Amino acid sequence: PAGWLLTAARRRSLDRLRAESMAARTTPKLAVEAELQEGAQQVMADAGGPVRDERLRLVLLCAHPALAPEAAAALTLRLVLGVSTADIARLFLVPTTTMAARVTRARKRVAAESFALPEGPELDSRLGVAAEIAYLAFTAGYAPGSGSQVLRPELASEAIRLARVLSELAPDRAELQSLLALMLLQHSRRHARVLSGPPDSDHPTGAERLVLLPDQDRSLWVRSEIEEALRLLTPYAANADASPYLLQALIAAQHSIAPTAEATDWARLASHYAELEHLTNSPVVRLNRAVAVAEADGPLAGLKLLEELDLPGHRLPAVRGELLLSAGRAPEAIEAFDLAIERCANDAELAHLLTRRSLLSP
Repeated sequence: PAGWLLTAARRRSLDRLRAESMAARTTPKLAVEAELQEGAQQVMADAGGPVRDERLRLVLLCAHPALAPEAAAALTLRLVLGVSTADIARLFLVPTTTMAARVTRARKRVAAESFALPEGPELDSRLGVAAEIAYLAFTAGYAPGSGSQVLRPELASEAIRLARVLSELAPDRAELQSLLALMLLQHSRRHARVLSGPPDSDHPTGAERLVLLPDQDRSLWVRSEIEEALRLLTPYAANADASPYLLQALIAAQHSIAPTAEATDWARLASHYAELEHLTNSPVVRLNRAVAVAEADGPLAGLKLLEELDLPGHRLPAVRGELLLSAGRAPEAIEAFDLAIERCANDAELAHLLTRRSLLSP
């Protein structure tokens, strides 16, 4: 008994020391977050001013000019919308540790600033940052993260609500109307994006399965949302200056108006993607452009666009595997699929990749 008591006391002491050490490291971060939230609540208690939507008020507060736009977006996604740090890191194509440090610095910076909602020109400038935050939140809702969850439609719905309030605040800004249209077009497919089925050898728990765009049941698309989006786009489709949101909305519209996957105008989509890549120089846009070019001009043309492209995650090797498979280059396709499987962290996407890989010999 004496030895047991001594061992138990030693372990209890070690647990107490570890808890105190953890508290010492965590307390400053909690204090910053508490100060930030308290200041935000004080501002939102004032019902006056031009912004009455509480969630948008918080977004505008986080979009402080003292922060870089990417830091403001990361802080809002984490603190206001509850997106995990790992999933935010995937959106920004950076390591999780880098994103965690960025969010912590942003919290401290904003907490040190005065809390006041902007007005006039300053409000106008923050709307662009708020739009980018809403766009990233929507992307997080439809870009599967880690674990088993395929979609997070509630996060996407919240992003649409923010975009709608933004469009009402500035009804003459083409970028905001285009953003809302883009979200509505993508969100209209939510019921067709996943398929729930009984357990089988590939899905022993009967988990949701990802349904790619060509295989979706288009009768499940929400036509009222598509029609609203097309009405929003009509004034800008021909005459407005090209912008990333407008071009992405036009791309989504091409898919929405095609009665079948085979009837999709891939040449026009490839043209939109080329213009979008010219504006953004984004490797993700290049990846999507390669898919459209492959559909229009064949897999070899798509593979050429992927040469020297570098992207973290599994989507680049997954696309390369599909194009290599279509080009009849099975050994290279196997290598690409194996790399994609190794990098994939989402259960539903992993199941899809394993199914595609099983079509090829070991």
